[in-house]
Amino acid sequence: MSIVLSNISKNFGDFSALHDIDLEIPEGELVALLGPSGCGKTTLLRIIAGLEQTDKGKILLNGEDKTDFHVSQRGIGFVFQHYALFRHMTVFDNVAFGMRVKDKKVRPSEAEITRKTHALLELVQLDWLHNRFPDQLSGGQRQRIALARALAVEPSVLLLDEPFGALDASVRKDLRQWLRSLHHELNVTSIFVTHDQEEAMEVASQVVVLNKGRIEQQGSPAEIYDHPANVFVSKFIGQTNEFTLSHFTADWLKQTGLYVNENFAPETVAHVRPHDIEITKATNETPVTLKDWQHLGALIRIELVKNLPHQTPKSVFAEMPNAQFKSLQLNRGDNVDLKIRHAHWFN
Repeated sequence: MSIVLSNISKNFGDFSALHDIDLEIPEGELVALLGPSGCGKTTLLRIIAGLEQTDKGKILLNGEDKTDFHVSQRGIGFVFQHYALFRHMTVFDNVAFGMRVKDKKVRPSEAEITRKTHALLELVQLDWLHNRFPDQLSGGQRQRIALARALAVEPSVLLLDEPFGALDASVRKDLRQWLRSLHHELNVTSIFVTHDQEEAMEVASQVVVLNKGRIEQQGSPAEIYDHPANVFVSKFIGQTNEFTLSHFTADWLKQTGLYVNENFAPETVAHVRPHDIEITKATNETPVTLKDWQHLGALIRIELVKNLPHQTPKSVFAEMPNAQFKSLQLNRGDNVDLKIRHAHWFN
């Protein structure tokens, strides 16, 4: 099912949560609503579900205006951050619940409910736990049961509010890949809310970046990362080094091999990703010294200190493969030469 949001606005008293949101989501996409706390992403998700009403604008599902439809009439499955499972029901009964409360005219037989419930539990790889209660499950298992329950009513759209937010890091990583694989298998239009940039980039086919109730940018993970629309997106998506241009900074950036327009405006800012900085050990004194480094598995994050005339010393971060860093044989305090391969420019 495709989703079109047209001119959506929402206020809570004097607080404006959403401002004139226009968004199109094609059928079958897995979309992340990404942004800092309070940016409006959960409010937008709840408006799509019908759990909140808009102050202005329209919601079209498959081209049909559903703005004033009740949540039960939208064909949407919703997975909450804290699962919202019924503690007094078994895993099986939790998943079967949505089918059992349907109107008699469309309710499946008990035999069909049993068959479908076991099929869903097999899909989420937890049928062996069908007789357990939610309190007997791990956080990751409860999240998968909540997802199976949402899928049981055969939704045309699946909405997930911070689906992995309550889980520890290792479980989150496993479930991210599992959700992406499951989406490829089911091809249900899905939208999930997250404030975790890595999660959005790893799982989603499309990312919508929100800030202060407005959409800053929408695109594929590669488009968002490689071509940020503005300073906010550049700083929010991944790490970046920020250089505000002055004559001293511009001259230094030119020395690193980066092209700098001679007619730059005073407010021009260069954003440089850590992986776009190449480091070599200097044979002479340079304005950049190695301060420290961190092991990030296969990558090393390197903290450098840049000392330019008439400027406060500034940290600059670079990244490179572990083996490459070892081959440089660098020590703290060593002078280094930098080569900057690419920058994003903002005014």
